[in-house]
Amino acid sequence: MVGVDVLPSRLAFGLLALLLTAGLLTSCSHGRKPPAAPLATTSEEQTKKSPDEYVIGAGDSLSVFVYHNPDLSEPSVVVRPDGRISVPLIEDMPATGMTPTQLARDIETRLKKFVQDPSVTVIVRSFVGPLERQIRVIGEATDPQAISYRDGMTVLDVMIATKGLTRYAAGNRAVISRRGPDGKMETVHVRLSDLIKDGDISQNVEMKPGDTLIIPQTWF
Repeated sequence: MVGVDVLPSRLAFGLLALLLTAGLLTSCSHGRKPPAAPLATTSEEQTKKSPDEYVIGAGDSLSVFVYHNPDLSEPSVVVRPDGRISVPLIEDMPATGMTPTQLARDIETRLKKFVQDPSVTVIVRSFVGPLERQIRVIGEATDPQAISYRDGMTVLDVMIATKGLTRYAAGNRAVISRRGPDGKMETVHVRLSDLIKDGDISQNVEMKPGDTLIIPQTWF
């Protein structure tokens, strides 16, 4: 009789151990952390300006068109020295530092107080650009001025825009003053006379935003 009683007890104990083991495995599997989901790209990252996009600056001439609302459109508006513009129903809104698309979206937001679902397009008619992207030419250029920087612009492009050298220019002593990556001013020497009169293309230096081309007067 002892053997008969022990056998069921052993079976019951084994069954209980099996159930406990299964429960432990189940709880461990539920306790695992799911793999981390990839981080989604934020809307701020998606709306960053591309380096190649044009940025509006003081002095730029713009056209603002409001679709189906000609009374709210402005065919010619100049960005004031304070960086602001005024268009119908909107006064003194910032424009500098924005791309045309960003300015259009800003105008749409402000017009929603007066118009249902406004659609705005901003076109830049004449370009000056922000101050930090202008090329300045001083000294003995025929037409010294500030020029809006364009990608790939060279010193020859600048000389064409400023109509060349005066008769008193010491072109081969010209220098380009620019701010380096560390914030310090750098000087690049360029022989403008050799470039313009002799066609020395090695002197056709690439310009950078914010450069100042200085052309001294010749010594007599």
